[in-house]
Amino acid sequence: NMVMSFRVSDLQMLLGFVGRSKSGLKHELVTRALQLVQFDCSPEVFKKIKELYETRYAKKSSEVAQPPPPPQHRSAEPLPIHSSYDRGSTVPRTSISTTNIDYPALYGKYLNGLGRLPPKVAKPEVRLVKLPFYTTLDELLKPTELVPQNNEKLQESPCIFALTPKQVELIRNSRELQPGVKSVQVVLRICYTDTSSPQEDQYPPNIAVKVNHSYCSVPGYYPSNKPGVEPKRPCRPINLTHLMYLSATTNRITVTWGNYGKSYSVGLYLVRQMTSAELLQRLKTIGIKHPELCKALVKEKLRLDPDSEIATTGVRVSLICPLVKMRLSVPCRAETCAHLQCFDAVFYLQMNEKKPTWMCPVCDKPAPYDQLIIDGLLSKILTECEDADEIEYLVDGSWCPIRAEKERSCSPQCPILVLGSSDVNGLLPTPNGNSENGKATADVVDLTLDSSSSEEEEEEDEEEDDDEEGPQPKRRCSYEKGLVSAC
Repeated sequence: NMVMSFRVSDLQMLLGFVGRSKSGLKHELVTRALQLVQFDCSPEVFKKIKELYETRYAKKSSEVAQPPPPPQHRSAEPLPIHSSYDRGSTVPRTSISTTNIDYPALYGKYLNGLGRLPPKVAKPEVRLVKLPFYTTLDELLKPTELVPQNNEKLQESPCIFALTPKQVELIRNSRELQPGVKSVQVVLRICYTDTSSPQEDQYPPNIAVKVNHSYCSVPGYYPSNKPGVEPKRPCRPINLTHLMYLSATTNRITVTWGNYGKSYSVGLYLVRQMTSAELLQRLKTIGIKHPELCKALVKEKLRLDPDSEIATTGVRVSLICPLVKMRLSVPCRAETCAHLQCFDAVFYLQMNEKKPTWMCPVCDKPAPYDQLIIDGLLSKILTECEDADEIEYLVDGSWCPIRAEKERSCSPQCPILVLGSSDVNGLLPTPNGNSENGKATADVVDLTLDSSSSEEEEEEDEEEDDDEEGPQPKRRCSYEKGLVSAC
């Protein structure tokens, strides 16, 4: 390796050429230079390396037109980190041993188990899913496979890296989310070694993460609320920042993991962690659906279905959030949802900030952040209809408030009646029923009768089901007949 043959002055010239820090001991300069070669070796950088090498070793310049592949390590002295490859693979595999580290010898051969192979055969790489609450600023280590070194169930895999001055500055100048927790962080992410699709974070068994000389806390398990069901573990990025050297000093990370047959990969990223308030503001900026577009969607859903013998004359939507049983403030749903019923974006984002599931509380289908929209029509209705907790969309796209049975009996004019507070609970369960019938396949009478199809998987779902599925048809049945004739 040409870089390993450089003296301190050569290393300083190379790092100065690309604007990196030139201070530190030789092994720190070597680490920075190897990171440069590994992750950012542009033609200009390679040309500079070649120029420096030829200047010092003019006689050998003809022999080093290309960087040689990583040399084999000495068999008598195993290295803590080295690179091994599957046949034909360009994806290196990280492995370790527990002998003392000979840093100078180590740096010249390998960096974090990643060698550089001449073949340009492109092979799929492990990718991690994008997380709404984390904005990636830099990739410090691409996803690299954890490879067992023996038959032991407990394995250790190390990783060595150093931050650039710019990265250190970003971390130091970032605001605190809470005392001691910066918004810009270095995080470790772990997933299955699977190149077929972007992977969600997944921890291996018996995981422990050591940063320099201290162990980092890893999220524990959620207790299961069902008998015989294993507890779930929230697999999130692991924040390493508070245990790292925020300087040009080399940081060492050791991942301890259980070897039980499944293959895992780890990656290091510089990220900015977002709050639910920030995601809400972004949604309000770019995610509002114009009232006229929402009205067109209502009309589309209420069109006569040729396969149905009964025309759907209207669909009810509750103004109460199914998550917290409070009036909606920012009505929201996923673009992929088939229903018109909304949930409150404020509480939905707060819920996913604590326990990220991104599942719609109405239809129990995926509702990821990048699919969320704010319903402009329902937002407008909420400001105009403060005396009712439920409305009905009509086939022409118009709407009218739905109020209590006893008040409707006094006057057939729905829009001029006032909602009695004693009837609020009776109106809450309607949204799930309506949402399931967003395809306009039944009249209003049937809208509360098919909500039992939703599955009960989470605690929140079960609580919602108790309120909305069980007693609802009995409590609302007599109301529905009256409401149909009145409208």
